[in-house]
Amino acid sequence: MNIYRLYPVAGPAASNWDLAANRGEIIVRAKTTGDARLVAAEAEARSAGDGRHENDDVYSVRASAFTDEKMYGVQRIETPQFPEDGDRAVLAGDVTVARAKP
Repeated sequence: MNIYRLYPVAGPAASNWDLAANRGEIIVRAKTTGDARLVAAEAEARSAGDGRHENDDVYSVRASAFTDEKMYGVQRIETPQFPEDGDRAVLAGDVTVARAKP
C-alpha cells in the first residue's frame, strides 16, 4: 500500500463547497490515487453513524468532494509517521459528517 495526501485545491469561495464540506487535508493508506479518493469518501459516508456500511450508500461516496479532482488533489507521500503496511484506512484528518438532530 501507499500513503496519500488529499488536499483541497478549490478556493474557499468555490461554489462546489456549498454541496460538500471542506474537510481540509486528509492522509490515507490506499492502493492507488483513485483508491485514496475512495478510502476518504467511504470513511466520510460511514461517519454518518447510522450503522450502514460504505457500499450501502453509493450516492454518498460518489457525491463526496474527495472524489472530485476539482475539489481535492491527491499526492503520494513518503513519511515515517505512517507505515505503508496495513489496511486501507484514513490515517489522519477529519472526515466526520455532522449528524442531523432529530
